[in-house]
Amino acid sequence: MTRIALDPLVADLDGESAALRAAGPLAEVELPGGVHCYAVTHHAEARQLLTDSRVVKDIGVWNAWRRGEIPMDWPLIGLANPGRSMLTVDGAEHRRLRSMVAQALTVKRVERLRAGIEALTNASLDRLAALPKGEPVDLKAEFAYPLPMNVISELMGVDAADHPRLKELFEKFFSTQTPPEEVPQMMADLGALFTKIVDDKRANPGDDLTSALIAASEDGDHLTNEEIVNTLQLIIAAGHETTISLVVNVVEALQTHPEQRKRVLNGEVPWENVIEETLRWNTPTSHVLIRFATEDIEVGDKVLPKGEALIISFGALGRDEKQYGPTAGEFDITRSPNRHIAFGHGPHVCPGAALSRLEAGVALPALYERFPDLDLAVPASDLRNKPIVTQNDLYELPVDLG
Repeated sequence: MTRIALDPLVADLDGESAALRAAGPLAEVELPGGVHCYAVTHHAEARQLLTDSRVVKDIGVWNAWRRGEIPMDWPLIGLANPGRSMLTVDGAEHRRLRSMVAQALTVKRVERLRAGIEALTNASLDRLAALPKGEPVDLKAEFAYPLPMNVISELMGVDAADHPRLKELFEKFFSTQTPPEEVPQMMADLGALFTKIVDDKRANPGDDLTSALIAASEDGDHLTNEEIVNTLQLIIAAGHETTISLVVNVVEALQTHPEQRKRVLNGEVPWENVIEETLRWNTPTSHVLIRFATEDIEVGDKVLPKGEALIISFGALGRDEKQYGPTAGEFDITRSPNRHIAFGHGPHVCPGAALSRLEAGVALPALYERFPDLDLAVPASDLRNKPIVTQNDLYELPVDLG
């Protein structure tokens, strides 16, 4: 099996995803830093593995980890071993840790957040409208980032004063270019910041999910302080990164497919279709780290060996022709059916999927209603991905608001 080295600079994500599909359904890959693992790259096999109880989140199963081959200053250590939370356990323990978060983020409860999201969106659009006329605007920094960060922070009870520091630390947390000597301190600083937030909420509880998690632990659900801190960090990280990329990717897709943009703005095709097709075609999450095989598992005509690590390559499987047909590589907002798994599948499916869809479903129509002549300020070929192997994340999205 030929090993494919994932590019730490993410210079050509589409080309890399195509190579992974061609090597699939199970490809042998090398993560930045020379760490070996396997990637599932086809849709059907990904669904199979995501519900297979022989694939677990316990890092103690990983041969390389047990042999001491994964250094604590590896830039991706925070994604491979993020501490105890619903992300890193399975079975009954996973259900226990996930239950309160899942209850808070049901479709019905998320819908109650609509009015607040609309207000935050309108405030962001007002700020865009007040910027100097005729100058390009980084839509990612000025619109796509603040909205989901404000929404998830309000939900979790995180003060806006912490946003600059969170942004700085998460930039290092996700990047493959963080110098190894800075990784331990970055992880310690993230832990300290979220511990402080939890301690503040314990002293001064509010109407937020962090306070609810603390109260539940005191009422007998037995969440440890570590579990609460790690859950908060997980939700804040995942709750804003995915939505930022989704909003950016939709705008990029529509601006590079003007006929389809026209159909959306004319009301011929609903925004829901645009969002779902973007989730499939240019997914916000390129690879999800990391699961481990408790025994040899057949994947197509290949084998995922016992004790080896597995990543889910959503960027590759989102354009799997076996699932989506010969037009899998095309952006088509009329595609039906469109049964992608961009938010995962099985027990660990993303609990924040409904919230991300709602935020995009509010923000994008409002953006184009306010700025119907919005256009890219640079050729699409000049847009560059940040060095993040897990997120499909641009450095910036320069636009002319029109």
